[in-house]
Amino acid sequence: MRILAIETSCDESAAAYLEVKEGKVANFAHVVATQAIHAKYGGVVPEVAAREHSTTLPLVLAELAKNVVGKEDGAALGKKVDVVAVTRGPGLVTSLKVGVDTARALAAAWNKKLIGVNHIDGHVRAAWLPGAPLEETLKNSRGIFPALVLVVSGGHTELLLMRDEAQYSLLGATRDDAAGEAFDKAAKLMDLGYPGGPAISRLAGEGDASKYAFPRPMIDDQNFDFSFSGLKTAVRYFLQREREQLRDSQFVRDVAASVEQAIVDVLVAKTVRAAKQTHAKTVILAGGVAANPKLRRTLGDALTQQLPNVRYAEPPFTYCTDNAAMIAMAAYFTAKRGKFDEGKKMEADPHWELGR
Repeated sequence: MRILAIETSCDESAAAYLEVKEGKVANFAHVVATQAIHAKYGGVVPEVAAREHSTTLPLVLAELAKNVVGKEDGAALGKKVDVVAVTRGPGLVTSLKVGVDTARALAAAWNKKLIGVNHIDGHVRAAWLPGAPLEETLKNSRGIFPALVLVVSGGHTELLLMRDEAQYSLLGATRDDAAGEAFDKAAKLMDLGYPGGPAISRLAGEGDASKYAFPRPMIDDQNFDFSFSGLKTAVRYFLQREREQLRDSQFVRDVAASVEQAIVDVLVAKTVRAAKQTHAKTVILAGGVAANPKLRRTLGDALTQQLPNVRYAEPPFTYCTDNAAMIAMAAYFTAKRGKFDEGKKMEADPHWELGR
């Protein structure tokens, strides 16, 4: 099976080619272009993102064609493809429409099957990509289920249970801010720029995580929901009181480390509790915040200590943030079940929720 995938859910224009033969990846290539223009706005501007996708996506596809067929030739690339896949949601509707319209056009022009992929499903499937922990189970992944998935990104924080390759159940989600959003807002309060998560992570490595006791919202609640708005508010009031200390670089590092620790503590506690209650065989970390070294290390250590028989799968750093390779892998699992979309009817769905 040979899949061309497109991802334009937010501010990355991405395309990938994935060929799977007899349960193994036989050929693989992907290209990602990030829109740096949003840094000056302190966040992604939907209209700007859509305009950038319209300009950049054709260039990304041309580069992918060069990598796959040796030349920037769409017709030649089309001959190599069995399925065209695209992120249909969730995401920014203006951005999604650029990708969906492009995929529909290519599928029609090349007379290929079409699959609309859920963006979160894509993040989960990153764990099966080449070099990822579950790649070896691509041919037969039944032994890893039930699998618990912690999805952590700028827009999502949720726990999903996978009972098999195709069945998701939502166990809990954030009631307000996502963890990634909490990172970004804390970074903005400290004038660290956008995106804030990587900046917090870098500074936290040189800070004292026990210096300031920020709240851990809902950490002891027995449900699997999250809430980070209270933490964000606590950080804002704290920095208003201590604004003079923001000139002290060590103070900023200690605050970053303390904020990061508070967020990680909640995520890990909830995930381990859910893994115990669901008798999960595997725990998968997914989403952009999966690139956070503190979260990766702390979750891995907690599982090793408390659930040593549970397999832990974290995606390679390359596939944590938005990319089309993960969309291609999600499409592969969908195509295996013979589920395809009708091009004329497929539309972007910015509110598409997985597992509900």
